[in-house]
Amino acid sequence: MRITGYRTLTTVHEWGRPVGDANGVFADGRVPVPIVVVETDEGLSGVGIGPHVEIERIFAAIDGEDPRAVTTLYDRMLRHTFKAGHAGPVFGTIGALDTALWDIKAQAAGQPLWRLLGGRDRRVPAYASGLDIALSDEELVSAYIRYAEHGLRAAKLKGGLDIEHDRHRLHLVKEILTEAGHGLRPGLMLDVNEAWTRKQAVRHVCELERTLDLIWIEEPVRRWDAEGLAAVGRGVRASVATGENLTGLEQYRPLIAAGAVDVVQTSAIGGVTHFLRVSALAHAYDLPVSPIGNSPFGLLHAATSVPNHLTSELQDLWPPVGVSVDVHVEDGAFVLGDSPGLGLRVDEQRIRAVDRHPQAPAVDGPNVRPEQAGRRLLATTDGVLPAAGGFPLARAATPAHNSNQVSPTGRH
Repeated sequence: MRITGYRTLTTVHEWGRPVGDANGVFADGRVPVPIVVVETDEGLSGVGIGPHVEIERIFAAIDGEDPRAVTTLYDRMLRHTFKAGHAGPVFGTIGALDTALWDIKAQAAGQPLWRLLGGRDRRVPAYASGLDIALSDEELVSAYIRYAEHGLRAAKLKGGLDIEHDRHRLHLVKEILTEAGHGLRPGLMLDVNEAWTRKQAVRHVCELERTLDLIWIEEPVRRWDAEGLAAVGRGVRASVATGENLTGLEQYRPLIAAGAVDVVQTSAIGGVTHFLRVSALAHAYDLPVSPIGNSPFGLLHAATSVPNHLTSELQDLWPPVGVSVDVHVEDGAFVLGDSPGLGLRVDEQRIRAVDRHPQAPAVDGPNVRPEQAGRRLLATTDGVLPAAGGFPLARAATPAHNSNQVSPTGRH
């Protein structure tokens, strides 16, 4: 079997409400989702969700190769980016191609990827994460009631701009999950997306911990600040979670060596091979791993095969437009199916018909760091937090029914 080509697509994830974090918000709730499809001479094709930046240069490393040699092809792709480096969206492109190759390898073996990788249990524990900083109280409650109906008993909220507002929202979600769990204490996490200085992080988390028990605080300071992350970890009760924006083992090593991370995270777009290697490194230090992202399908399969998986992020109950997956959410877990490969299929005709109207200016989205991030003296809304009556730019809407929607039983 040989790799013969690739195709790139871009669909959208339609949230039906504003989504974002302390850095900014997609007001219309329409988030672009890039996709890579790798083709072979035997008719099998694999799908990876992630960027296609510089894909021509990176694809040259695997063109004509046997796709089943996944891990060595991963290293070939890294070597093809040697001079300029493999960080940022280039790393995401490598991850998307890597995931597509794992998809092909498992399909060729006639097995779901979780089985091929040595997983025993198809269930992957999950926590709810709604990218919810722009929601009013009413909208927040509605969103997390929906998560609770699918058995989710742990939740991560976005925050970092106003601690009193964060405390209020965390208590709202705590009440929802406590009631759904018949009085059992839920798990709560807060993600501030690198919005604080070291001292702010310790002060703010300690203030929250007067009335709340947080499992972790996520990215309290800059992703590469090993000394700062370690200082935060020493100053608070909560664990420190980070890693979603790191690109390669060389970036994890100094954090782990400094005792700067308690929950090691990897992003869905980093790819399966990256996740497996990070998991092995973390396991050597008795640290748990936790995949993040709205489309972590490859990492869900891989999570079943590592001994230190803690929980995986579940952002939305609907997949992107034109994407279907053989997985459903039930009793607080992703449940993987038996379809060969990732169990992920794309409807290219439907994707090409998607109206990808121009996005909001980059300065308004969560992908651009605000000028005042890490230098805010007082609590601020920065146009991100909702007014008393709700977010001013858009109101939440219930996503229209589609064939990939999770039903009340939790199945697609």
